[in-house]
Amino acid sequence: MITLRSPREIEKLRAANRIVAAVLRHLRGLVAPGVNTAELDREAEAMIRDQGAEPAFKGYAGFPASICASVNEVIVHGIPSRRVVLREGDIISIDVGTRCDGYYGDAAITVPVGDISAEAERLMTVTRDSLMAGIDAVSPGEHLFTVSHRIQEHVERHGYSVVRDFVGHGIGTQLHEPPQVPNYGKPHTGMRLKAGMVIAIEPMVNIGTCEVDILADGWTAVTRDRKLSAHFEHTIAITEQGPDILSQ
Repeated sequence: MITLRSPREIEKLRAANRIVAAVLRHLRGLVAPGVNTAELDREAEAMIRDQGAEPAFKGYAGFPASICASVNEVIVHGIPSRRVVLREGDIISIDVGTRCDGYYGDAAITVPVGDISAEAERLMTVTRDSLMAGIDAVSPGEHLFTVSHRIQEHVERHGYSVVRDFVGHGIGTQLHEPPQVPNYGKPHTGMRLKAGMVIAIEPMVNIGTCEVDILADGWTAVTRDRKLSAHFEHTIAITEQGPDILSQ
């Protein structure tokens, strides 16, 4: 069942997502060659707790950390580690979730480590722009898969592939709620969006194949061809006026 959120609830969701946005801004400034991803995780958890919130990912289905830190060919769910040291030319996708006053926030960015290749820069730009193309399609009465198609269309127009094994989701008093929000689909199909729905839209885009491997830790998802992947995410409230990005 999809819950339509009241204005009061949406403000609670906004508060949780503002913490996410602040943590992502802080972590972006810390990303540099020589930094390990466990350091980023420690900083994120401390900042989240200092804001009176809890890290939503830590302990979720057994996940051991407060952020997902996914470097280069890692698509999502990279586990922070002292052994993963960032190098010049890497890209890192950072996914942050919070729980504040019973409501959840969730967003992700991909960040360059020092100077990166033109190919990596283009991948990041296309992924970020595909997220905004999906958000721009959000309005009450629109079909869900029209939003999905706008993302897919933008990505494939630039010669990249959309990951299909992982999707966006509803969010509210649970981190993952209905509906699932795929990043591919047939336009003018799927459920109709309604004011009061809150969804996390999160394209994951690969330079090469869309196929995925899961590593032995049971979490880390990598591109099968080990080519680069990028990930951007916002949490969106659907209003009568259109999309309201809570995780700005």
